[in-house]
Amino acid sequence: MGRNLQSGEWLRPVDLARGHGLSAQAVRNYEGAGILPAADRTPHGYRVYTPLHARALRTFLALVPGHGHQAATAIMRAVNEGAQEEAFRLVDESHAQLLEDRRTLRAVESALRDLDPGAAHGPGPVPGAGSEPESGGVFIGPLAGKLGIRPATLRKWERAGLVRPHRDPRTGYRVYGEADVRDARLVHQLRRGGYLLEQIAPLVDRVRTAGGLEPLEAALRDWHGRLAARGRAMLAGAAELDAYLRERG
Repeated sequence: MGRNLQSGEWLRPVDLARGHGLSAQAVRNYEGAGILPAADRTPHGYRVYTPLHARALRTFLALVPGHGHQAATAIMRAVNEGAQEEAFRLVDESHAQLLEDRRTLRAVESALRDLDPGAAHGPGPVPGAGSEPESGGVFIGPLAGKLGIRPATLRKWERAGLVRPHRDPRTGYRVYGEADVRDARLVHQLRRGGYLLEQIAPLVDRVRTAGGLEPLEAALRDWHGRLAARGRAMLAGAAELDAYLRERG
């Protein structure tokens, strides 16, 4: 039993695991999660798999790099339950998310082009922001509204050192100058791109130190590369998924 995949004979969990760097228990877990079709059992209760199960495992592992573990699991579960339309919808959602991420990247690049590297030092008025303090700049509420976030988010970014507003001498309220607005916009866009606060902090620090935006160019190149890799991985996953659907009939 389980001598090779070409013989059409039954396969053991270890036969499926071999070559993928997986354990036999991982294969059993995948079956339990619905990633693999339910296996038949021998009279003694041992699981027995077929080449179709091997194809399912390859398909799942091919889907993960492009769609992520959770989405790949949901796609395989839908296919194995005979809900192909749901599987296709999940695939479409991943592609839509990739497209949105590409749009976000373009928005980041556009925001960077619009930022003035010369505004790295000192606060200044923010035209159109409204409710401007006497010292120039903008209060937390109007800036949060301009970015489409909550004031609490700006305070969180401040605690992380990503923005450094000063206090209005008359009211004691936070005041964001031009450099602070620039930093807030960068943080906002990078957060939308999936960057963590601890990943953003050194980029903002480098922009402040350099007095410009050049340090972000490497991050943007990396971002482009990661999106391209996801797109390519989705193509590879689609090919395996199509083969699996054909084999299922």
